[in-house]
Amino acid sequence: MWLLGALASSLGLRGELSVAFDSGLEETAQRILPLAVTEILNREQPGLSQNIAPLRAPPVIRGHQELISYVVRDAAGAVLLTSDDVDLTLFINRPHLGFRNQAGYRIYGESAVSDSVFIEIAEPLVHREAAMHTAMLALLMPLLFLIPLSLLGIWLWVRVSLHSVLAYQEAIAARGAGDLSPIIAPALLSEMAPLNEAVNQLLHRLRRALESERSFTANSAHELRTPLASALAQVQRLRRATVDGPLQERVRHIEQSLQQLSRLSEKLLQLAKAEGGALVTATPYDVEPVLRYVLSELSRLDPKSVLHLVTPKTSAVLSIIDVDALSILLRNLIENARNYGTQHAPITVQLSSRGVLRVSNSGPVLPAEALAGLSARFVRATHQHSCSSSSAGSGLGLAIVQAIALGAGGHLTLFSPAPGCGDGFAAEVQLPVSHNARVY
Repeated sequence: MWLLGALASSLGLRGELSVAFDSGLEETAQRILPLAVTEILNREQPGLSQNIAPLRAPPVIRGHQELISYVVRDAAGAVLLTSDDVDLTLFINRPHLGFRNQAGYRIYGESAVSDSVFIEIAEPLVHREAAMHTAMLALLMPLLFLIPLSLLGIWLWVRVSLHSVLAYQEAIAARGAGDLSPIIAPALLSEMAPLNEAVNQLLHRLRRALESERSFTANSAHELRTPLASALAQVQRLRRATVDGPLQERVRHIEQSLQQLSRLSEKLLQLAKAEGGALVTATPYDVEPVLRYVLSELSRLDPKSVLHLVTPKTSAVLSIIDVDALSILLRNLIENARNYGTQHAPITVQLSSRGVLRVSNSGPVLPAEALAGLSARFVRATHQHSCSSSSAGSGLGLAIVQAIALGAGGHLTLFSPAPGCGDGFAAEVQLPVSHNARVY
């Protein structure tokens, strides 16, 4: 807008300069004409043409050309008086009154003595254009410095004025996904203070809702463990006391249902822990011994399962994820591979030097729409996608893994088929690697 204003001013100045130059040209003609008439009338020889020489030649400027040139003629067009260095081709034979443009000159004609003596005075238009350009540069040149300085000043002023808003933005950006504590903001602008208060109120309500949900889940699962264990013991005693027959088959079904309920309560406790926070530690540790211990325990509980562990050979992988959380995460991934993969097929647990934990197994390929929703709660792979006869999962395993990964600052990625294979399923979790760990 500043540049457009300067351009509009230049156009207005152009018109004003043209009027001023025309007025000056007219005034010059009106001043010279009376002197020329006096000179002509006082001549001893009428009709003589006279050239007015300059008072003195410019000593420095060579090839000097006067800006104003004129010619005085009678009514018949005979030249009576001319200025020095005049170009008679600029003037037509018969005098012309008023203004006109011709051959790059602005010409003005005036008459005197009852239209018997005429004067025509010419000024080069290039002189006017040069003056106009000088005036435009006088308007625009300061803007070349003022506009960048103004932009820099505005940017600095806005940045200083919004410093508290930038600090508020950084405070929000530095928070993890599971951090629902109030945002401690610096002295915000008065317009931003209601927003900060509303955000903190929303975080408070959300934190209370999540805490209530986790508390209910944990308490319910905890309270169910004892009666379920007692009922399961009684049913097992009843099964041993009964003989083979329909009654024992019913007791076996009851025992399986109670075992499934017990596993579900255990999963609910794990989910409550996964969503309850405290999933990272202050001191990094080597992940490999924890993985080997969990795999040895699972192999002891299920000798038929084949578990392979692949770890980096060059260096240890140091992570800050909680040991119990890592154990729960790995157990759920292996249990998911057992339940929905090919029965008794090898399960590979691979840890990369960058802290990527991958559990892969063979099995049918899952469609993309089924794969996208597997990390939700109580979602199971349908039986037609499973080659295992023991696909009795709770639908919470991958949801627990997802909650632990997000709470620890990582993420869960699912693949089907497994990377580098034509079939199967793989789950990858990016563990939070310590900054002090040396990665190869």
